[in-house]
Amino acid sequence: TAAKPGGDTLYSWKGAKPYKGRFWAYSKANMEEHERQGRLYYPKSGIPSYKRYLDEMPGVPLQDLWIDIKPISANSSERLGFATQKPVALLERIINSSSEEGAVILDPFCGCGTAVAAAEKLGRNWIGIDVTHLAIALIKKRMTDHFPSVKFDVVGEPRSLEDAHRLFEQSPFQFESWAVSLIGGQPFKSKGGGDTGIDGLLYFQDYERNFHRIVIEVKGGGYQPKDIRSLKAVLQREEAPLGVLLALNKATKGMMAEASASGKWQLPGGNKKYPVLQIITIDDLFAGRKPDLPDTSGTLKTAKKEKRDGQQGMMPLK
Repeated sequence: TAAKPGGDTLYSWKGAKPYKGRFWAYSKANMEEHERQGRLYYPKSGIPSYKRYLDEMPGVPLQDLWIDIKPISANSSERLGFATQKPVALLERIINSSSEEGAVILDPFCGCGTAVAAAEKLGRNWIGIDVTHLAIALIKKRMTDHFPSVKFDVVGEPRSLEDAHRLFEQSPFQFESWAVSLIGGQPFKSKGGGDTGIDGLLYFQDYERNFHRIVIEVKGGGYQPKDIRSLKAVLQREEAPLGVLLALNKATKGMMAEASASGKWQLPGGNKKYPVLQIITIDDLFAGRKPDLPDTSGTLKTAKKEKRDGQQGMMPLK
């Protein structure tokens, strides 16, 4: 119906008339044509509605103010701990509207990797760049969690002991973050900025559903048995049951003996025992040797698995 009359709009249609103050929106001839085409729908009121099909309606062009995509909430399953993290739906819209499948998406400040994850899902090739090893570690975990078969190269990470020494000489802080990431740890920085003896943390849950922390300390230069004793004191102060010292240089027999003297800790609710203090060198990690620890896979939040759009077999070049 319509609010204003115009032409043949006051007829009775199948016993029905418009409500008081309203008129038919179409002439009787047009109404008959709509009926012939099957475009009229009759609800219980008897006043027909005109059927509109989605493929006949172009819709409203998307504006530059997007308020339909909500920010990531504090307890969202997407949240990975980055203050500037954007919703993946936002990046998918940007990538879909500005590129074709197979194009290359570049994110030069990729943070926790939302743009590159969206690009992978949408069948684009991608290049992500970030200056911190914390971000790179999080992106690698996110991509392998999202897409178990994904293949990519990381350029700029140490690939040999010589590279690790070079990184330490360039930036001891970045060396610490990188070393912590090798065992899936979360780099730690005290609020006061002082040296607390903690360079990273790992988290795990025992069989009684209690959470515990593993303290990680990184040594790039020389270290002595007294450093092992200092780490043990940090564990006592932090009430952490386990500690790992990641070292660039090989430990002496005296250091290993000091660590071994710390004994073992039994996981509550189970029979498994773990060394209280372990020394792992960068060379050990390059050789595939990891510290003996409980399951710490939840330290860097696990991202849900995604399905790629488009060609399932495409291997992006990164």
